Amino acid sequence: MRFIDSHCHLADPAFDTDRDEIIGRARSAGAAALVCIGESIERARAAQVIANTSPGDIVFTAGVHPHDAAAFDAIRDVPAIAELLGAGAVAIGECGLDGYYDHSPRPMQRKAFAAQLGLALEHRKPVVVHTRDALDDTIAMVREAAAAGVRGVLHCHTGPAALTETALNAGWYISFSGIVTFKKWDGDDLVRMVPADRILAESDAPYLAPVPNRSKRNEPSWVALTLQRIATVRGVTPDEMGAAVTANARRLFNLVETLQ
Repeated sequence: MRFIDSHCHLADPAFDTDRDEIIGRARSAGAAALVCIGESIERARAAQVIANTSPGDIVFTAGVHPHDAAAFDAIRDVPAIAELLGAGAVAIGECGLDGYYDHSPRPMQRKAFAAQLGLALEHRKPVVVHTRDALDDTIAMVREAAAAGVRGVLHCHTGPAALTETALNAGWYISFSGIVTFKKWDGDDLVRMVPADRILAESDAPYLAPVPNRSKRNEPSWVALTLQRIATVRGVTPDEMGAAVTANARRLFNLVETLQ
């Protein structure tokens, strides 16, 4: 099975002691590429170093997570993200809205998200979107951004269907994580709802390890387990599912075919 992990946090300190081994296991498991998420300027710069020292199958993104929106400074952070885009970042994010933890005031989250959506439009790059307990604002902002021409992905998607429909109608992608293997997961209809040319798979490592590794530190190689579950739900083979998510990730992030 071949796959692309569309969302992993390889720059996280959780991997500081064995990052090379983690990457090696991902390649052995069939990873054609890994998208290393920069959820802050600092992590994006660390992700850039990881990508630059890889054989070419790791790419990186740059953005500011909604948890950190209170500290977002457009004068400082927008140029920093733009500089990282010029240095090879394939997308903006992880950015978005989070009303579950509310680590940052919601107006500040909306402001930071809007600034990054504007940057995505200016630079013609996709956005990697985190959203939790912020349904109405996310729907409104995705619709507005898509109408202006912004492309993106809802990462670690868990619904609801109204948000899925909004993203799909906007031409966006939907990415599923190891959550689809959890005992309490009840979103198989969402997995079936996404067209074959718009579905992605991710680890979100080091978080959300799929069954049977739940509660362990997650790693990109375990995307294979998530893909097996998605394939079962959709009634296709794991190889077919892997081929689909690989092609879709290449298209969204404009990854060259030489990333093997």
